[in-house]
Amino acid sequence: MAGFATMEETTGVLPTIRSYIKRGSRMTAAQETAINKYWNKYGLDPEKPIDLRAIFPDKKEVIVEIGSGMGEATSRLAMTFATSGYIAIEVHRAGIGALILRAEELGATNLRVIEADATVVIRDQFPDHSVDAFHIFFPDPWPKTKQRKRRIIQEPLLDLLAKKLKPSGRICIATDWLEYAKAIEKVFANDSRFKGGIVSRPEWRPLTKFESKGITKNHEVTDFHYTISR
Repeated sequence: MAGFATMEETTGVLPTIRSYIKRGSRMTAAQETAINKYWNKYGLDPEKPIDLRAIFPDKKEVIVEIGSGMGEATSRLAMTFATSGYIAIEVHRAGIGALILRAEELGATNLRVIEADATVVIRDQFPDHSVDAFHIFFPDPWPKTKQRKRRIIQEPLLDLLAKKLKPSGRICIATDWLEYAKAIEKVFANDSRFKGGIVSRPEWRPLTKFESKGITKNHEVTDFHYTISR
């Protein structure tokens, strides 16, 4: 499951949504080797402005994945849609290592990785109106009532993504937690800037081991597609 990190005030204009808890990395030797060997090829500095035209000069669109987990979906999408550029933002190094390893094995040259809190790096380093789409696949549902303030999909995130999306940009979301799906639907329903809602499972979204495991446990997967209207 992709992790993100409590609503907390920061020095920025927007609050940062911390929806993850960083634990031990539990990296495999292969994951650590992938980071050490290929970081200069795939990694982006979260402290520097993100110039999407410079990173992907020949790509027709740029898609940002918030929380790429172990990188299975991201790497497969990058390989399938070679004319698009993908930027994966993740905080867990094991997942970053796994993604880089997958990308190198597949030969995906249209993929970059940022190790950072997604809400902070998107807020501070991405230009306004520069991103074609955001993907948020299986964010931590934080199922306990006292944990729900940690959920990433809340009003502050919509404010942030609306600022960074191009006109008619889109947000694609998937969750296998029904109560979270209802909460997501409610958040977007209260925001007139976005049009859309629940959609059938997109054929382009890869079926990952994580999703398959949830399905075997009778988890109901809900997909959303929203487009910003300016």
